[in-house]
Amino acid sequence: MRIVLATDAWTPQTNGVVTTLKATAETLTRFGHSVRVLSPQGLSSIPCPSYPEIRLAVNPGPYVARELKAFRPHAIHIATEGTVGLAVRRYCRHRGVPFTTSYHTRYPEYVAARWPVPIGVSYAWLRRFHGAARRTFVSSRTLERQLAAHGFARLHLWRRGVDLRRFRPRAAPHPELADLPRPVMAYVGRLAVEKNIDAFLGLDLSGTKLVIGDGPERAALAARYPAARFTGYRHGEELAALLAGCDVLVFPSLTDTFGLTMIEALACGVPVAAFPVAGPLDVLEADVTGVLHTDLAAAIGGALRLDRHVCAERAATFSWEAASAQFLAGLAPIPAPLRATLAVSRSSVIIARMTARLTAGTRS
Repeated sequence: MRIVLATDAWTPQTNGVVTTLKATAETLTRFGHSVRVLSPQGLSSIPCPSYPEIRLAVNPGPYVARELKAFRPHAIHIATEGTVGLAVRRYCRHRGVPFTTSYHTRYPEYVAARWPVPIGVSYAWLRRFHGAARRTFVSSRTLERQLAAHGFARLHLWRRGVDLRRFRPRAAPHPELADLPRPVMAYVGRLAVEKNIDAFLGLDLSGTKLVIGDGPERAALAARYPAARFTGYRHGEELAALLAGCDVLVFPSLTDTFGLTMIEALACGVPVAAFPVAGPLDVLEADVTGVLHTDLAAAIGGALRLDRHVCAERAATFSWEAASAQFLAGLAPIPAPLRATLAVSRSSVIIARMTARLTAGTRS
């Protein structure tokens, strides 16, 4: 099967969306499918407001048309709601070609944390964007229920996975952690206001608070919490080794849709402390792989007492193979006659439709 993944988030960005899409594309390729990623790479682009790591392509329509005409996909999935996603959606809508979408980020809450935009307005726009899709993929049952309550329909579960060859327990701690006071409590991810990192760093706890990641809030957080250790972004094997040497992962976000770092930590044998919200509720087994509590300090204390071996065992159930099988099951196959419309101009499609209607009218 030829599959198009349209995304505004792609390398060299570091975030859960990019990690998910790259792992999915690689797994689908191993399954024998051909995957074409449409992204802003190589196009004229501008930084996304308040999230400059994401580049928004300027006028990606011609690029989208050229790629879809050449590739003639059997299925199209739009992963993000940026300019590339909008261009692919528009191209498909004009030709009556089915497509699917996914809901990765809580944009209404994200936007409301920065600007005075009512959450209801953002949800209305997102309902319109995703409402044109045959199905919208969501990462958890909790998110599915929440979006359904906001009027979203045709939701399909697409969970996440972890690379168990890389994220695994380690015998010796990472050298950077050797002399740090224990316990080492780690946050991993983007340093931004919507991640609620102050809820963690503001706690009065013994040990070391380790912040692995970067983002627009780093300077402000470092100034407010000079005792915390900030490492910047770490990747691949280095990230896995550093994470495996920690005692607990602290996940303070109230707005993430899944939280990929949680299953990466569990795979390393590191328990998780989090609030009882969407994401942690779906990923963690309460008091087995993590502790969910409205008091984050209590959650951390409880998580430190959990069995690391059990955490690693439970993480083995999260595989990219299983996640990619769910992805494939939710796709909307494009019938052969409609695939042909991808290779013609919009005007030709309109003329063909008008001709069909006139012909049908004459016969009647």
